[in-house]
Amino acid sequence: MIAAGNINITRVERSKLKDTNLTNIPFGKYFTDHMLEVDYEDGEWKNAEIKPYQPLLLEPSLAALHYGMAIFEGIKAYKNEEGEAFIFRPLDNFKRFNASAERMQMPQVPEELFMEGMRTLINLDKNWIPQQPDHSLYIRPFMFSSDEMIGVRPSDKYKFLIILSPTGPYYSAPMRIYVEEHYVRAAPGGVGYAKAAGNYGSAMYATAQAKLKGYDQVLWMDAYEHKYVQECGTMNVFFIIGNKAITPGLEQGTILAGVTRDSAIAVLKEMGFDVEERNLSINDIIDAYKAGVLYEVFGTGTAATISLIKELGYKDFTMSFDVEKWQTAPELKRRLNAIRYGQMPDNHGWMYKI
Repeated sequence: MIAAGNINITRVERSKLKDTNLTNIPFGKYFTDHMLEVDYEDGEWKNAEIKPYQPLLLEPSLAALHYGMAIFEGIKAYKNEEGEAFIFRPLDNFKRFNASAERMQMPQVPEELFMEGMRTLINLDKNWIPQQPDHSLYIRPFMFSSDEMIGVRPSDKYKFLIILSPTGPYYSAPMRIYVEEHYVRAAPGGVGYAKAAGNYGSAMYATAQAKLKGYDQVLWMDAYEHKYVQECGTMNVFFIIGNKAITPGLEQGTILAGVTRDSAIAVLKEMGFDVEERNLSINDIIDAYKAGVLYEVFGTGTAATISLIKELGYKDFTMSFDVEKWQTAPELKRRLNAIRYGQMPDNHGWMYKI
């Protein structure tokens, strides 16, 4: 096993930060000075190094390119008002990363390598963490098969990397969402619960078709009846109906167990809501809307944080919401941000200090 102290570090000669404006920076476009790279060969992790961010030299026969053997995570780091850097719930992402690895027949990444490699990398590039509201340092751990041969089987070699990207809001405005009835994100027994690269690639066609209709994203439904709500684009989704907050359950393995989702559930309970994790049909949603008790709909995710949904389109029926009058989602976002930026006590132990 590679100990954190055995990670070789090569620093950049000149930081790119001097040429980068971190104000209103778009999501995923700019990357920090350094990255972590580790190899898995002969049944063990080796060659751990933090080095200047740079291209990878890969063979055309790389197994990951042919068979989609790749997983990733999304995590964020923040600075408090004193300039101290913290990561939000990284251990939960570590556990989910290895759950994805198991589903994809990839090796487990040791906790010390994942956590201390991340901490060391961020500590090196912590000046890249923006301090403006709704800004953060996005952390992207990922792993892919690095076998240099074509053959459908679990690989012998893998690469694990972490790259960092300063970012602003992912969705900057309330969204219009199309309820998808034909295309499916995941089915029971599939890889919906894993953060596998192919889950996102396969969603792009349906999303593009929704955008042609004037929508921003799709609300996925179940694979069998196209009746029960699943995820919303790249987010988990919540519905405030009466005095309850309802979000789809995880039992069928078709929905990603979002860390922000779990955080939102905890905070919503603190706000006095009954939170239900269960099947919710589109017909029940429409009935609640017509009865005037569907008060708010919003998505949650690491990249998206809390994203308001101002319109749901299903067949020929449109559900529109006046998001300016909403109280729950804005307050949920305020409380989560206050914890992340050190403006209120972290009673849950979510913040991991760099």
